[in-house]
Amino acid sequence: MGEEFRLAMEDMAREYNRQAAQLKQAYAELRELTAVGRSRDGMVTVTVGPRGQVRRIELNPRVYAKLSPSELADSIVEQVSAATGEVAERTKELMAPFVPEGLPLQEFFGEDASLEALLPQPIEVEARQ
Repeated sequence: MGEEFRLAMEDMAREYNRQAAQLKQAYAELRELTAVGRSRDGMVTVTVGPRGQVRRIELNPRVYAKLSPSELADSIVEQVSAATGEVAERTKELMAPFVPEGLPLQEFFGEDASLEALLPQPIEVEARQ
């Protein structure tokens, strides 16, 4: 029974390590995640980062002649919202395999949670001699 138990523990450790590696890979992808929102008329382009933070706003040089200040502001907000929604969807897709079914991501991780701190460390099973 001792050898059988050791082999079962090694199998469990390998599976744990495989899943931990997958989670770390998903987190690495999350850290690099960006999305771009572009208005239909091409006047406004917004790039957001992994938590929806605005990284870049590009305005077509003709935007001031084509849009009023309020239209420009609305277009910027619309593109930030579109890009942030895309980042949120991609985040859900990347994390879905690791989150219990039916549990919203924000409840599981929280807005300011550091997933890196939650990542498991590999398990090493020492062979008995």
